[in-house]
Amino acid sequence: MIAHRPEDAKIIAELLPAGTPVYVSHLPRHTLDETFMALMGVADAGLEPVPHLAARRIASREQATSFLERAVKLAGVQKVLLVAGDAPQALGPYTDGAALLRERLLADCGVREVGLPGYPEGHPSIDTAHLDKALTEKLDLSAERGLGAFIVTQFSFAPIRIIEYCADLARRAPNVPVYVGLAGPTNPRTLLRYANRCGVSASLRALAAQGMGAVRLFTHTDPGEQLIALAHHCLSGTATNVVGAHLYSFGGVERTAAWMNRCITSRSYQA
Repeated sequence: MIAHRPEDAKIIAELLPAGTPVYVSHLPRHTLDETFMALMGVADAGLEPVPHLAARRIASREQATSFLERAVKLAGVQKVLLVAGDAPQALGPYTDGAALLRERLLADCGVREVGLPGYPEGHPSIDTAHLDKALTEKLDLSAERGLGAFIVTQFSFAPIRIIEYCADLARRAPNVPVYVGLAGPTNPRTLLRYANRCGVSASLRALAAQGMGAVRLFTHTDPGEQLIALAHHCLSGTATNVVGAHLYSFGGVERTAAWMNRCITSRSYQA
């Protein structure tokens, strides 16, 4: 959910089970404090607020402490999604998520769990070796600070890449829950813009090579097929620590919640 529309929480609460985690983004155009009203809106609607923390966009330790203490006390926040943020230079002392974890700031403010990003297709500006090393460090730091850790993956249009990535995580960190990121239903132009921005162009190129596969993607952007592929993987008997899916709404949170509602209530998905 985007920060400047706290009123959306009441709308999606009518579509989702009580307690569903709803992530509130920390975008470049919003300060960390400006996300607070959205967190309160989510909590008041009976859903679980989960703030994004973009480390490079936090101006100071004092700002982070003040925000987290309020979020925990007033909005009931228990978990956060910790990312570096895509700012070319850090606004304050935190150059990446690990820098926040090293300070024990999250646990000291009452946060209990931390979500860490995973990249099935890699990162547009960080090589795989560094990504793997950074994830290992953040998992170790989380454990040292008494924080539960889970992984939320970037969305991808190639189910096989997601499954391979999750299989690798099951070997490397078998006790860490994984939520697989899926691109929520949106219009083709928005989907393409976010895909290029988020570094998932590899699966886009693969789809383009398939011809009609790409046409189908950009005229019927429904993540149902990827959800079914993920379900088959989870039911295959292969070792996995996948526990759920994370829907990226691209600003269309009501549309995404309506799609989730259809999945929950549809006989075809239940079967």
